[in-house]
Amino acid sequence: MNKQQQLIELLKSYQSVAVAFSGGVDSSVLAKACQIALGDKAIAITAISPLISKEEIIDAQKIAKQIGIKHHLATIDDLANKDFAINDKMRCYHCHIHRFNLLEEFCHQHNYQYLLEGSNADDLNDYRPGMLALKEFAFTKSPFLELHITKNEIRQMAKDWNLPVWNKPSSACLASRLIYGLEVTPERLNQVAKAEDILHKYLQGQIRVRHHGDLARIEVEINEVPKLFTNPLRDLIHKEFQKLGFKFITVDLIGYQKGSNNVILDNNPF
Repeated sequence: MNKQQQLIELLKSYQSVAVAFSGGVDSSVLAKACQIALGDKAIAITAISPLISKEEIIDAQKIAKQIGIKHHLATIDDLANKDFAINDKMRCYHCHIHRFNLLEEFCHQHNYQYLLEGSNADDLNDYRPGMLALKEFAFTKSPFLELHITKNEIRQMAKDWNLPVWNKPSSACLASRLIYGLEVTPERLNQVAKAEDILHKYLQGQIRVRHHGDLARIEVEINEVPKLFTNPLRDLIHKEFQKLGFKFITVDLIGYQKGSNNVILDNNPF
Protein backbone atom coordinates (compact mmCIF):
# COMPACT_ATOMS: atom_id res chain seq x y z
CA MET A 1 0.00 0.00 0.00
CA ASN A 2 1.49 3.37 -1.01
CA LYS A 3 1.53 6.48 1.17
CA GLN A 4 -1.52 7.96 -0.51
CA GLN A 5 -3.57 4.84 0.19
CA GLN A 6 -2.23 4.65 3.76
CA LEU A 7 -3.33 8.24 4.32
CA ILE A 8 -6.86 7.59 3.05
CA GLU A 9 -7.22 4.49 5.25
CA LEU A 10 -5.95 6.34 8.32
CA LEU A 11 -8.38 9.18 7.76
CA LYS A 12 -11.31 6.79 7.39
CA SER A 13 -10.53 5.51 10.88
CA TYR A 14 -11.04 9.01 12.31
CA GLN A 15 -14.78 8.92 11.39
CA SER A 16 -15.25 12.72 11.27
CA VAL A 17 -12.70 15.54 11.22
CA ALA A 18 -12.06 19.27 10.99
CA VAL A 19 -8.90 20.30 9.13
CA ALA A 20 -6.87 23.39 10.06
CA PHE A 21 -6.78 24.81 6.55
CA SER A 22 -4.56 27.61 5.22
CA GLY A 23 -4.83 26.78 1.53
CA GLY A 24 -1.14 25.89 1.31
CA VAL A 25 0.03 22.63 -0.19
CA ASP A 26 0.09 20.66 3.09
CA SER A 27 -3.37 21.59 4.34
CA SER A 28 -4.83 21.37 0.83
CA VAL A 29 -3.63 17.80 0.36
CA LEU A 30 -4.87 16.90 3.83
CA ALA A 31 -8.26 18.46 3.09
CA LYS A 32 -8.50 16.65 -0.25
CA ALA A 33 -7.61 13.34 1.38
CA CYS A 34 -10.26 13.95 4.06
CA GLN A 35 -12.86 14.76 1.42
CA ILE A 36 -12.05 11.50 -0.37
CA ALA A 37 -12.03 9.45 2.82
CA LEU A 38 -14.91 11.01 4.73
CA GLY A 39 -17.00 13.14 2.37
CA ASP A 40 -19.38 15.42 4.25
CA LYS A 41 -18.00 14.18 7.57
CA ALA A 42 -14.99 16.45 6.97
CA ILE A 43 -14.76 20.23 7.15
CA ALA A 44 -11.91 22.67 6.54
CA ILE A 45 -11.45 25.61 8.94
CA THR A 46 -9.54 28.72 7.91
CA ALA A 47 -8.57 31.32 10.49
CA ILE A 48 -9.27 34.94 9.65
CA SER A 49 -6.51 36.73 11.51
CA PRO A 50 -4.17 39.72 11.21
CA LEU A 51 -1.44 37.12 10.66
CA ILE A 52 -2.92 36.06 7.32
CA SER A 53 -3.23 38.28 4.25
CA LYS A 54 -6.57 38.83 2.55
CA GLU A 55 -5.17 37.23 -0.60
CA GLU A 56 -4.44 34.02 1.29
CA ILE A 57 -8.00 33.89 2.62
CA ILE A 58 -9.35 34.27 -0.91
CA ASP A 59 -7.00 31.56 -2.18
CA ALA A 60 -8.09 29.23 0.63
CA GLN A 61 -11.75 29.73 -0.30
CA LYS A 62 -11.01 28.95 -3.94
CA ILE A 63 -9.07 25.76 -3.25
CA ALA A 64 -11.64 24.52 -0.70
CA LYS A 65 -14.35 24.99 -3.32
CA GLN A 66 -12.29 23.07 -5.88
CA ILE A 67 -11.67 20.25 -3.41
CA GLY A 68 -15.37 20.11 -2.62
CA ILE A 69 -14.93 20.11 1.15
CA LYS A 70 -17.15 22.08 3.50
CA HIS A 71 -15.38 25.28 4.52
CA HIS A 72 -15.71 27.40 7.64
CA LEU A 73 -14.05 30.78 8.27
CA ALA A 74 -13.21 31.38 11.93
CA THR A 75 -12.21 34.83 13.17
CA ILE A 76 -9.35 34.51 15.65
CA ASP A 77 -7.78 37.48 17.42
CA ASP A 78 -4.23 36.17 17.72
CA LEU A 79 -2.91 39.54 18.93
CA ALA A 80 -5.16 39.39 21.99
CA ASN A 81 -2.82 36.67 23.24
CA LYS A 82 -0.18 38.72 25.07
CA ASP A 83 2.19 35.76 25.35
CA PHE A 84 2.19 35.60 21.56
CA ALA A 85 2.39 39.34 20.91
CA ILE A 86 5.63 39.84 22.86
CA ASN A 87 7.28 37.72 20.15
CA ASP A 88 9.82 35.71 22.09
CA LYS A 89 11.36 32.49 20.77
CA MET A 90 8.25 30.54 21.85
CA ARG A 91 5.90 32.72 19.77
CA CYS A 92 4.66 29.82 17.63
CA TYR A 93 4.01 27.71 20.73
CA HIS A 94 1.79 30.41 22.24
CA CYS A 95 -0.01 30.88 18.91
CA HIS A 96 -0.76 27.17 18.58
CA ILE A 97 -2.01 26.90 22.16
CA HIS A 98 -4.42 29.81 21.59
CA ARG A 99 -5.62 28.68 18.16
CA PHE A 100 -5.97 24.98 18.77
CA ASN A 101 -7.94 25.57 21.96
CA LEU A 102 -10.47 27.47 19.86
CA LEU A 103 -10.42 24.95 17.01
CA GLU A 104 -10.86 21.95 19.31
CA GLU A 105 -13.79 23.77 20.91
CA PHE A 106 -15.33 24.10 17.43
CA CYS A 107 -14.90 20.35 16.95
CA HIS A 108 -16.64 19.58 20.23
CA GLN A 109 -19.51 21.95 19.49
CA HIS A 110 -20.09 20.47 16.02
CA ASN A 111 -19.40 16.82 16.85
CA TYR A 112 -16.20 16.29 14.90
CA GLN A 113 -14.10 13.53 16.42
CA TYR A 114 -10.68 15.05 15.67
CA LEU A 115 -8.92 18.20 14.57
CA LEU A 116 -6.23 17.57 11.95
CA GLU A 117 -3.19 19.67 11.08
CA GLY A 118 -0.64 19.37 8.29
CA SER A 119 2.83 19.15 9.84
CA ASN A 120 4.99 16.80 7.78
CA ALA A 121 8.11 14.72 8.35
CA ASP A 122 10.44 17.45 7.06
CA ASP A 123 9.18 19.85 9.73
CA LEU A 124 10.95 17.76 12.35
CA ASN A 125 14.26 19.13 11.03
CA ASP A 126 13.33 22.77 11.63
CA TYR A 127 12.89 24.95 14.72
CA ARG A 128 9.13 24.71 15.25
CA PRO A 129 8.03 25.30 18.86
CA GLY A 130 4.45 25.19 17.64
CA MET A 131 4.82 21.44 17.28
CA LEU A 132 5.42 21.19 21.02
CA ALA A 133 1.97 22.65 21.58
CA LEU A 134 0.33 19.93 19.50
CA LYS A 135 1.33 17.35 22.11
CA GLU A 136 -0.94 19.09 24.62
CA PHE A 137 -4.13 18.48 22.62
CA ALA A 138 -5.78 15.10 22.94
CA PHE A 139 -8.09 15.56 19.94
CA THR A 140 -5.56 17.03 17.48
CA LYS A 141 -3.77 14.67 15.10
CA SER A 142 -1.01 15.06 12.52
CA PRO A 143 -1.54 12.34 9.88
CA PHE A 144 1.52 13.25 7.78
CA LEU A 145 3.75 12.87 10.83
CA GLU A 146 2.09 9.62 11.84
CA LEU A 147 2.78 8.14 8.40
CA HIS A 148 6.21 9.81 7.98
CA ILE A 149 5.06 11.64 4.84
CA THR A 150 7.54 14.20 3.48
CA LYS A 151 6.98 17.52 1.73
CA ASN A 152 7.96 16.05 -1.65
CA GLU A 153 5.47 13.21 -1.19
CA ILE A 154 2.76 15.75 -0.32
CA ARG A 155 3.53 17.77 -3.45
CA GLN A 156 3.30 14.60 -5.53
CA MET A 157 -0.10 13.80 -4.03
CA ALA A 158 -1.26 17.34 -4.84
CA LYS A 159 -0.09 16.86 -8.42
CA ASP A 160 -1.82 13.48 -8.67
CA TRP A 161 -5.06 15.09 -7.46
CA ASN A 162 -4.70 18.05 -9.86
CA LEU A 163 -4.53 20.57 -7.04
CA PRO A 164 -3.16 23.90 -8.35
CA VAL A 165 -1.12 24.36 -5.16
CA TRP A 166 1.16 21.39 -5.92
CA ASN A 167 4.09 23.74 -6.68
CA LYS A 168 3.02 26.65 -4.48
CA PRO A 169 5.98 28.06 -2.51
CA SER A 170 5.96 27.37 1.22
CA SER A 171 4.64 30.22 3.30
CA ALA A 172 4.47 31.25 6.93
CA CYS A 173 2.37 33.69 8.91
CA LEU A 174 3.24 37.37 8.76
CA ALA A 175 4.47 37.34 12.37
CA SER A 176 7.40 35.16 11.29
CA ARG A 177 8.81 38.20 9.45
CA LEU A 178 9.32 40.15 12.70
CA ILE A 179 12.67 39.76 14.40
CA TYR A 180 12.32 38.10 17.83
CA GLY A 181 11.68 40.61 20.60
CA LEU A 182 9.88 43.08 18.34
CA GLU A 183 6.26 43.21 19.50
CA VAL A 184 3.71 41.89 17.02
CA THR A 185 1.30 44.71 16.19
CA PRO A 186 -1.29 45.22 13.43
CA GLU A 187 0.77 48.10 12.07
CA ARG A 188 3.92 46.02 11.69
CA LEU A 189 2.06 43.11 10.13
CA ASN A 190 0.47 45.54 7.68
CA GLN A 191 3.89 46.98 6.82
CA VAL A 192 5.20 43.53 5.96
CA ALA A 193 2.13 42.53 3.95
CA LYS A 194 2.19 45.70 1.85
CA ALA A 195 5.96 45.54 1.35
CA GLU A 196 5.78 41.95 0.10
CA ASP A 197 2.86 42.84 -2.18
CA ILE A 198 5.08 45.44 -3.83
CA LEU A 199 7.87 42.92 -4.43
CA HIS A 200 5.51 40.25 -5.77
CA LYS A 201 4.59 42.59 -8.63
CA TYR A 202 8.15 42.50 -9.97
CA LEU A 203 9.85 39.36 -8.66
CA GLN A 204 9.28 35.59 -8.79
CA GLY A 205 9.61 32.78 -6.24
CA GLN A 206 9.96 33.05 -2.49
CA ILE A 207 9.83 36.58 -1.10
CA ARG A 208 10.19 37.72 2.50
CA VAL A 209 10.48 41.15 4.06
CA ARG A 210 12.05 40.69 7.49
CA HIS A 211 11.02 43.44 9.92
CA HIS A 212 13.82 44.78 12.14
CA GLY A 213 12.03 47.88 13.41
CA ASP A 214 13.21 50.82 11.32
CA LEU A 215 14.97 48.42 8.94
CA ALA A 216 13.47 46.11 6.29
CA ARG A 217 15.62 43.17 5.16
CA ILE A 218 14.54 41.83 1.77
CA GLU A 219 14.99 38.14 0.97
CA VAL A 220 14.29 36.83 -2.55
CA GLU A 221 15.46 33.86 -4.60
CA ILE A 222 19.18 34.21 -5.30
CA ASN A 223 18.65 34.55 -9.06
CA GLU A 224 16.26 37.45 -8.40
CA VAL A 225 18.71 39.41 -6.21
CA PRO A 226 20.39 41.32 -9.10
CA LYS A 227 17.02 42.79 -10.13
CA LEU A 228 16.83 44.62 -6.79
CA PHE A 229 19.90 46.67 -7.71
CA THR A 230 18.64 47.69 -11.13
CA ASN A 231 16.76 50.91 -11.73
CA PRO A 232 13.97 51.87 -11.89
CA LEU A 233 13.03 48.98 -9.55
CA ARG A 234 15.67 49.80 -6.93
CA ASP A 235 14.48 53.38 -6.50
CA LEU A 236 10.82 52.37 -6.61
CA ILE A 237 11.28 49.86 -3.78
CA HIS A 238 13.25 52.36 -1.72
CA LYS A 239 10.58 55.03 -2.14
CA GLU A 240 7.59 52.76 -1.48
CA PHE A 241 9.17 51.07 1.54
CA GLN A 242 9.94 54.44 3.08
CA LYS A 243 6.30 55.40 2.61
CA LEU A 244 5.42 52.32 4.67
CA GLY A 245 7.59 53.59 7.52
CA PHE A 246 10.89 51.79 6.99
CA LYS A 247 13.86 54.16 7.35
CA PHE A 248 16.43 51.68 6.08
CA ILE A 249 15.99 49.11 3.29
CA THR A 250 18.53 46.31 2.85
CA VAL A 251 18.90 43.21 0.69
CA ASP A 252 20.11 39.89 2.11
CA LEU A 253 22.90 38.90 -0.30
CA ILE A 254 22.48 35.20 0.50
CA GLY A 255 18.91 35.33 -0.78
CA TYR A 256 15.83 33.68 0.69
CA GLN A 257 16.48 31.31 3.59
CA LYS A 258 13.68 29.45 5.33
CA GLY A 259 13.38 30.65 8.93
CA SER A 260 16.35 33.00 8.66
CA ASN A 261 15.25 34.92 11.76
CA ASN A 262 16.05 31.81 13.80
CA VAL A 263 19.82 32.28 13.40
CA ILE A 264 19.84 34.62 16.41
CA LEU A 265 18.23 32.12 18.79
CA ASP A 266 21.47 30.79 20.31
CA ASN A 267 22.16 34.23 21.73
CA ASN A 268 18.58 35.36 22.18
CA PRO A 269 17.87 36.53 25.76
CA PHE A 270 14.09 36.17 25.48
